[in-house]
Amino acid sequence: MADSPAATARAMWPLFEPIHAVTYFAPEALAAYEDAGLRGFWRGYFAGRAAPLGPVGPEPVVAAFFGFAPAMVARALPAVWALAAPERALELRRAGATAALTRLLAGYEHEVERAAEALAPLAAGLDHAGRVLTAAYGALDFPTDPAGRLWHAATLLREHRGDGHVAALVAAGLDGCEALALRAAADLPRAELQPYRGWTDEEWEAAEHRLLERGLVTPEGSATDAGRDLLRTVEAATDRAAERPWRTLGPGEAASLAELLTPLAGACGSALRFPNPIGLPKPTG
Repeated sequence: MADSPAATARAMWPLFEPIHAVTYFAPEALAAYEDAGLRGFWRGYFAGRAAPLGPVGPEPVVAAFFGFAPAMVARALPAVWALAAPERALELRRAGATAALTRLLAGYEHEVERAAEALAPLAAGLDHAGRVLTAAYGALDFPTDPAGRLWHAATLLREHRGDGHVAALVAAGLDGCEALALRAAADLPRAELQPYRGWTDEEWEAAEHRLLERGLVTPEGSATDAGRDLLRTVEAATDRAAERPWRTLGPGEAASLAELLTPLAGACGSALRFPNPIGLPKPTG
């Protein structure tokens, strides 16, 4: 297993992220919102993910989610709270995710319990300083059922990593659209990023022009060596920012946890598509 906490953080991300990500892709998760009157994917997405922040308007969500076009967020917030108050949106999100995990992880009930027992203490002890979404989710109670407990732990760990990733992107001098355009220039299809984050062609092309001026992309739109180096710097900073919960694990403990999570990540990955807007690689388990 990885020989440093930052490397362990990197290795663990593709193992817990698919467990969380069923909330975006699994039919049970989507149906929970639809059945409650939140029609259309994005109403449920913004209501569910932003709910721990309370009945906020678009501005705090644009800041915390980082990659979304402000106009896209404003189409959902604050109007969505008239359809489902934050407390209700949280219930719907948890219910949909738990139902999805119950189906996807059928036959792994013992492993789900063990994984929840292993991840919950790590997630419950996260440092919230400078991490708005982590703090908001950290204020919520852990569910008592194993699947719900596992999903909440995975969600806390991924928002903790995400908060650190946003800080790394800001430190690299990238705004939300520029960060996506640079990834598209390097390794992810633009079609998996731009439409799912709401940027217009004009906004995207303006971001590409700013990247060109910094020498991060070529005139043809490919990432330069400097652009790829910047992405690697951002990812390394993200790993360092995410390492704290993994510092207590020895190499043997980390390897055992990875072995436990690998088949669960693989089963959850069957509900996802690849490539995807998250940038999550296909699980190997």
